[in-house]
Amino acid sequence: MRLNHALASLCLACASTIGAQPVINPLDWVEDSVPPAPAFSKDALIALNMPPYVSLKVGVDPLTISVGSDGVVRYVVVMRNESGSVNAAFEGIRCTTDEFTTYARAGTSGSWTVVAQPKWRSVTDNMPSRHAHVFARQGACEGRIANSRDEILAALRRGKKFQH
Repeated sequence: MRLNHALASLCLACASTIGAQPVINPLDWVEDSVPPAPAFSKDALIALNMPPYVSLKVGVDPLTISVGSDGVVRYVVVMRNESGSVNAAFEGIRCTTDEFTTYARAGTSGSWTVVAQPKWRSVTDNMPSRHAHVFARQGACEGRIANSRDEILAALRRGKKFQH
């Protein structure tokens, strides 16, 4: 265990000397206090490039994207089905572990219902939608490091393709 901690510290030191974004040691990670679910727009979304088998239209409200000091990218994703019904989720992605969690959900009314005990799950576990996985790969994360808010927005606006 001591060797793992020493290697993690060495990696942190190397990353800081080459100008990379700070890497949070997974052994010491503590999640920041989660802010309340933000207001969101259904009209100003940046579309996610979902796989063809997903019938939902999925987008992220750019004004809700933030990157915490804990390395978690928080955002609101909005999903619209073919009948026009809208649902949203306030979520977080932890790039270092490739996990996501849902903090709150909103239905067509737009009112948030807080998830009592959010659980971290692999971004590949959110079937059938896969929106967290797509968002992570299209801009939220660069490998296992969270991009900055500006980098995320630039990647999403470029329409970076999700590699299925």
